[in-house]
Amino acid sequence: MEWIKKVLSKLPHPVRWVLTIVIGSLMIIGGLLGLVLPVIPGWVLIFLGIAILALELEWARELNKQGQQGLERIVAKLKSIFKRKK
Repeated sequence: MEWIKKVLSKLPHPVRWVLTIVIGSLMIIGGLLGLVLPVIPGWVLIFLGIAILALELEWARELNKQGQQGLERIVAKLKSIFKRKK
């Protein structure tokens, strides 16, 4: 994501905002299509689209943060399960 921030930071704010919204929205739409089409990785595109939207939109930033926290909890729980089995 850092390289995307670097490229977008060189653009004027209105252009950056529009590009971020368009690219992020297209990725989310592609992800939704991927949920029903077997060829496209749906969830991956949805998460990437939200991450791109989080560069400019506060609600997407909050959603992205909640998703990361949920993933950390799942990983911690899985680690504790696998530690017990050894």
